[in-house]
Amino acid sequence: MQYHYIVGQTPLDEEEKRGLIPSLITRGELDEWEEENILIAREWILRRQTLSRLDLINEEMLINLHKRMFDNVWRWAGRYRQSDKNIGVRYVEIPQELHVLLDDARYWMEHQTFSIPELATRLHHRLVKIHLFPNGNGRHARLIADALVAKHEESPLTWGGGDLSRPEELRQRYIASLRAADCGDYGALVAFATAY
Repeated sequence: MQYHYIVGQTPLDEEEKRGLIPSLITRGELDEWEEENILIAREWILRRQTLSRLDLINEEMLINLHKRMFDNVWRWAGRYRQSDKNIGVRYVEIPQELHVLLDDARYWMEHQTFSIPELATRLHHRLVKIHLFPNGNGRHARLIADALVAKHEESPLTWGGGDLSRPEELRQRYIASLRAADCGDYGALVAFATAY
């Protein structure tokens, strides 16, 4: 299978590519398999009645959700990446950086530092910035943010109201807002995530 990447996507290394489970020929087929798997995971996390707000911001949940999102597609689903990428912290720093983020997120929640939509958006950004997994980090981080907002019975996040997988103006705005957040300016990202 030929892998073609759009702006902001993380290229897979050769070992990660060998982790593909189904025999697929085209990128379109891969996208369909991933989307089907993600929809199942989305339903699972949004329908879990026993899941508390704090359950969403723990390491086990993050790993479990990624596994559920991609377990029919990638053998490495739910496993931290083992190589450095074009984005993210060095792979050996992932556990430490994740623990700092989760501590921060619990503090934000307990002390109501931000509104829930902003808290979810900041959590999303920091997950993307750490880049836990070989692939699927943006989709994973958006789903965690969506679940956190839903658990707090807030209005759903819109993420620009379109398909972020296409290399069009919407994705460019999303990437630009992530880069602004990298520099500490979360205004554009929060606006992008919450605009109706």
